[in-house]
Amino acid sequence: MAVGLKSLPPLFPVPGVRWGTARAGIKKPGKRDVSLMEIAPQSVCAAVFTRNTFCAAPVIVAREHLGATSPRWLLINTGNANAGTGDPGIRDAKACCAALAELTQVTSQHVLPFSTGVIGEPLPASKIAASLAEAIQSLDAGSWAVAAEAIMTTDTAPKAASVQVTIGSAVVTVTGIAKGAGMIRPDMATMLAFVGTDARVTQPLLQRCLQESVDTSFNCITVDGDTSTNDACVLVASQQANHPIIESTGPAFETLRNAIRNVCEQLAQMIVRDGEGATKFITVDVKNGANTTECRDVAYTIAHSPLVKTAFFASDPNWGRILAAVGRAGVADLDISRLTIHLDDVCIVRHGGRAPDYAESQGQRVMSKPEITIRVDLNRGNSQARVWTCDFSYDYVKINAEYRT
Repeated sequence: MAVGLKSLPPLFPVPGVRWGTARAGIKKPGKRDVSLMEIAPQSVCAAVFTRNTFCAAPVIVAREHLGATSPRWLLINTGNANAGTGDPGIRDAKACCAALAELTQVTSQHVLPFSTGVIGEPLPASKIAASLAEAIQSLDAGSWAVAAEAIMTTDTAPKAASVQVTIGSAVVTVTGIAKGAGMIRPDMATMLAFVGTDARVTQPLLQRCLQESVDTSFNCITVDGDTSTNDACVLVASQQANHPIIESTGPAFETLRNAIRNVCEQLAQMIVRDGEGATKFITVDVKNGANTTECRDVAYTIAHSPLVKTAFFASDPNWGRILAAVGRAGVADLDISRLTIHLDDVCIVRHGGRAPDYAESQGQRVMSKPEITIRVDLNRGNSQARVWTCDFSYDYVKINAEYRT
């Protein structure tokens, strides 16, 4: 029931990056559920991870390995999150890294593990290890689309984006894939996202580029308000483009950051469009707040409200639910008489109550559309924030009620 998701666009290969996939039989026989990202030597890597206290074993191991050396491989499995598994989960994640390291003649610390799927079940490390030879055999620079499908869990469609920009006289590629449809309220990134570029850039600037891009993309989406135990976003720069290395901010850095931000925003919106059971894609724009924090508080309170989300599913212009969400967002000294709320171009709230010129038929016209924008003007400053979300349908409950069955 994805909203406005189209077939994957052309995906440009990233020089210095290859993808391979395999069928390990972790949860469903015959499904590609193990993926490898091979990273060329001399590449640099940036990453952000979940802030959930119960972070998964692969997150713990990936952070540890990333702090020791620059990775040569990313190892991703679906069907099992290896979360809530304690010390055995750590050992299993490290065993998978060791198995890949042995086959590729690198150290275990050169491998970053990532997992997604059911929480609390032991990781079938032996199945993953047994599938690695198949994944290595299939390595190909043009396999981004195959990998996008292989990392899916409850997603109904693969998610990928790709752009090319010019830095100096060189054409630079940025290509990324992501997965996620439920348990989405990232605190750093989406459930899993992997972005590659052939740009030549220092690691500190790459990390800054990623963090700034994530803040305007993956940190601006929510499906259900649940932050995952396994969230991770990795950005790899293979250093193979033919331009001077980017060592400081300036036009070259801005071009690269904008390209990465573009890819991240496309992926983030795809995740919301494919929200579990989603039938509506909703943009929440809050402007003229005293600061960005209060704008985000208002936007997320609206986006997280089950009453608002179910009203959108029913195409019911129940504007009072939006008004109530704004009122409980915790904005200090909010003067509701100065506030306005629009559904697309229709003003529903003005001067603290229903807009005098609002008619139910106008709201019904907007609510019947598959893509809708809620615009809130706080009229108390110059800050703004934007959040993307979706509705709650019967299917969301069904998907999550039957997730393990």
